[in-house]
Amino acid sequence: MSSPCAPVRRVGLFGGTHGNELSGVLLVRHWQQDGTEIQRPGVEVKPFLTNPRAVERCTRYIDCDLNRVFDPESLGRPVVEDIPYEVRRAQEINHIFGPKGSDDAYDLIFDLHNTTSNMGGTIILENSRDDFTIQMVHYIKNALAPEPCPVLLIEHPSLKYATTRSVAKHPVGKYQI
Repeated sequence: MSSPCAPVRRVGLFGGTHGNELSGVLLVRHWQQDGTEIQRPGVEVKPFLTNPRAVERCTRYIDCDLNRVFDPESLGRPVVEDIPYEVRRAQEINHIFGPKGSDDAYDLIFDLHNTTSNMGGTIILENSRDDFTIQMVHYIKNALAPEPCPVLLIEHPSLKYATTRSVAKHPVGKYQI
């Protein structure tokens, strides 16, 4: 288990990582216009459209999957003319919400997605040893009861550090159909 963590002070709410998944896009746009329902004293909450070009085209991505390019190699690539759009966007997101792995990184990022699978509202975790996210999920599940809220744990070595939300100290994905 991880050691006790500092209070959460900065939260990112991401929508549009995949430009054809519109629930998160609509929520982020709503919160950008009126963020009163997500603001709390002592916590900075930033709604953020992660892949605006793909959203504009209503396609999953432009050059490559944004949710797979937050690995050290992609984040460290030199910015050249022919760099894939999503790699450049990952570098921008890392600059705004990170840098990844640093004390300055955002405390928590919720990355909102859609799926055509019959998953309902599902929370995706990448680390079973993160006490904060485990306790947060427990709180969310209790708050939503009796509605079900499945939790999917993906401790996959290559995905763990390549997802959009992995910039944060505590990454959480949320899928809704």
